[in-house]
Order: sequence, then C-alpha cells, then structure tokens
Amino acid sequence: MNVKVRTSQVVNGNPITSRQIEVLRAVRSEGSKNAAAKKLGISVPVVHRYISSMERSAGVKLIRSTPSGTELTPEGLLIVEIDAQMELRCIVDRRFTVSCSPVTEDLMMSVLSALKLDADLVISDDAHNLRAMKQGTSDIAILDDPMYLFDAEEFEWTEIGTMGMVHVDNGPSYIRYRYGAQRIAYMYLDSCGADYSVDMETFSLSELLGSSKSFFIDEFLLMRKGIRMKSAVDPKILKHTITAIYRRETKEVSKLLKALLAKHIQ
Repeated sequence: MNVKVRTSQVVNGNPITSRQIEVLRAVRSEGSKNAAAKKLGISVPVVHRYISSMERSAGVKLIRSTPSGTELTPEGLLIVEIDAQMELRCIVDRRFTVSCSPVTEDLMMSVLSALKLDADLVISDDAHNLRAMKQGTSDIAILDDPMYLFDAEEFEWTEIGTMGMVHVDNGPSYIRYRYGAQRIAYMYLDSCGADYSVDMETFSLSELLGSSKSFFIDEFLLMRKGIRMKSAVDPKILKHTITAIYRRETKEVSKLLKALLAKHIQ
C-alpha cells in the first residue's frame, strides 16, 4: 500500500495552498519572477497573482525587489522554510529508529551492533523521546522514568529491567542531571522532608560528577562507565523500572526486546 502524507499552512488564520508555496519557492531559487515563471511553465502575470494572493492572506509582504532581482522577505522565507521542514517530517519511508537517553546509550549501541539491525539511534531525554514516538519519528523508545508511562497510554510497553540510583549528598544545594529517573529521586527527598534547592541543571556527565553540589545518578550508568561512587542511601531504595514503548511488536522490535531482556538489567 502506497501511503503519502501532505500538510498545509495557515498563515494569520488564512490557508496557503501548496501551489502558492511552490511559486514562492521558485521565486526564491530563481531570483526573479520571470525566471520563476519560466521554471514553472506559467506566465509572469500568473506568478504575480499567486504572490499577491498570498500577501493578502498573510497580511505582509513576502517578496521585495533588489538591484539583482527579487528576494523573499523574512516572512516569505519563514513560509518556505517551514514547508521544507514539514515535507521532510512527512517522509514515511525511513529506517527503523530507536530512541533512548545517555543512561542506556552504551547498552543500546552494544545490542544494536550485535543484532546488526539497520537502525538509527537517537539520544535524548525521556520527554523528547516520548514526543518522537507520538510524532511517529521513532519506532521504539527506552524510558528511564516510569512516570512517563502515564503519558504513553497509546503504546504497548515492556519492562526490560530495573535500576537503582546513587545519591551523592554534598549538602542542600543540588545539580540536576537531565537524564534518568530524576523525578523519582526528588520525590524521595520530598518524602523525607529534606530542605534542599535545585540550583543547577546539566546535560554533561562530567560537569555533574565534577560538581561540588549534591546530585542523583543512575547506578547503571556509572557501572557502564566504570565509575564507583558512594551513595548516601542504598541505591535499591531509589530503584525504578526501565521500559520500552512501541506501537506494535514488529520483527525488529521483537528482536530488540528479546536481546534487551537477555541482558537482565538490574
């Protein structure tokens, strides 16, 4: 079955047709209305009518004359750039895509390499990876924070393991790592009635470990990096599940789940 996706733009409440955008793109690429008309096989007055209609709908000028020809205004550029971006997003023929965070990055690279899957691996935080699933740009996502499952009810899911968290206690000032089950960690602090403040946030593991502040980090990530750190609490107290979410169990998803479960992550 051949499935194609098309999108349309609404500018200031008024629809812009794909043909109008095609004319605008031709003016941009050719540098003049005359050249755009020749490229599209239409007359210059027709190009002018398309542009004028778009400008009335948008309420702003979309092209301007220059000594060298015609160029798009910032507003015109925005329209054609968004069109190009959406065209790429609508491509349904793509490689199998896996999303995970740095917490499970090394694990996923190892498993994908062993399986020799023709796949793309995207590394980001749970919020982005869940959004990628909802937008259809990822086929399976590994979530560190099980609380995100409340926002993933439309997907199938499988628990692939558990992880404890290390609590480095250097006082009431905390630096928050962008990855891992951080919400669970800070809920633990709240349940203990701890007096604390989160004064920094970082994407960088080295910045986190080099900080003089308190923080939480998944024990599994430290083990994969060969790092040993003393925890202020038993990591098992902060144990949480690692979950794979997916739309349906395809051949690729099934292979990946089987390999991950065989790792006995805990």
